[in-house]
Amino acid sequence: MAGPPERIVLGLERMRAAMALLGLPARLPMPVITVAGTNGKGSTVACLETFYRQAGYQVAAYTSPHIWSFNERLRLNGIPAPTADWDTALDDIAAVAGTVALTFFEIATLAAVKILCAAQVDLVILEVGLGGRLDAVNAFDPDCSVLTTVDLDHQDWLGPDRLSIGREKSGIFRPNVPALYGDAANPCASVLEAAAQNQVLLQLLGRDFDFDAQARRWWGFGQVLAMPEPLWPAAAQWQNLALALAAVWFLQKKLPVSDAALSHWSIRPDLPGRAQILRPWGENGPRLIVDVAHNPQAVAQLATLLEGQGGRCHAVVAMLADKDVAGTLKNLLRRVEVWHVLEITDTPRAASAVSLQQCLWEMGAAHVKIGENMQTVTQALSSVLTADDSIVCFGSFHLVKQLPRQWLDGASV
Repeated sequence: MAGPPERIVLGLERMRAAMALLGLPARLPMPVITVAGTNGKGSTVACLETFYRQAGYQVAAYTSPHIWSFNERLRLNGIPAPTADWDTALDDIAAVAGTVALTFFEIATLAAVKILCAAQVDLVILEVGLGGRLDAVNAFDPDCSVLTTVDLDHQDWLGPDRLSIGREKSGIFRPNVPALYGDAANPCASVLEAAAQNQVLLQLLGRDFDFDAQARRWWGFGQVLAMPEPLWPAAAQWQNLALALAAVWFLQKKLPVSDAALSHWSIRPDLPGRAQILRPWGENGPRLIVDVAHNPQAVAQLATLLEGQGGRCHAVVAMLADKDVAGTLKNLLRRVEVWHVLEITDTPRAASAVSLQQCLWEMGAAHVKIGENMQTVTQALSSVLTADDSIVCFGSFHLVKQLPRQWLDGASV
């Protein structure tokens, strides 16, 4: 029905044509929150999803990419949509696929929207796949837009610099619709300009709303709220949590949520593969730190997490060739003692293990080994490292999915 998932063709013309044939409106019958950004989308979506579930609402969350199963891309009340629902929706889309040449992501997005409409949920949270302005998700109109951060990633599609990327991501904004932006320390000028030019009700973290992590307080728009702990203790996670709380505030008239449902987690947000600290080999084995981080900004945040861990640190890494490989890896050079580079085998976009090794050598890394596969490398390391040591696995969703699912479903420490 479509080309491979790696085929990226931006634009909304195909989506709008298919939506007309399928009878899907741009304005869905329930409130929609659209979330874009270079980093932080997943945790912001997870917090939003959990807040509304705790308040008793039926919530659909559409995210990408998946780690293990395609069904993960749409969660209905925290549970992946059933295969039978996907099959029914995809059968409907197959009928129009001969008329409109849809991409893999466009088909997935259309199918997800058909499923959540049939489920008659109370709220839809849509995570942008790539960029914003021309992403398939942007064919649907939001009641609130969230832009987490703007930084360098996907330059081949979004432009060579932060200003270009900011213009593309702010394409999710709509005139007179609330939009929240999270780059408090260094807001991107093109995002601010786009909001001003298009009469967007832009609300900026640090200016219009803010938080105090130590006191666990959020404030904005004349209100002060108690905050729960973020998914993990990092500055970026407090920022994502603050964005989620601001979005809830703007939808209060449509979907009221009590202060009690916002102040603590009665349902723990679930976000496998993001800054997880695990002990799969028991208390005497090394820590396994897992993160899908694959761009400079995300790995800089991962480096901050690693600074709080003692002992030796070995890294297991694989990346896509179209990423800023050197800019990403350099953020961990001072912390990692030994590098184990792997090659992703399920996509033609993979960087070769040899190229990763060469890149690390050129940046001064002394110990860089090419590993056979994830199982071999992690098993060998688990037998020589101690409980004080860490194995950090990062660089791509494609790499993280090679870990046993039961590990990432386990409790973090």
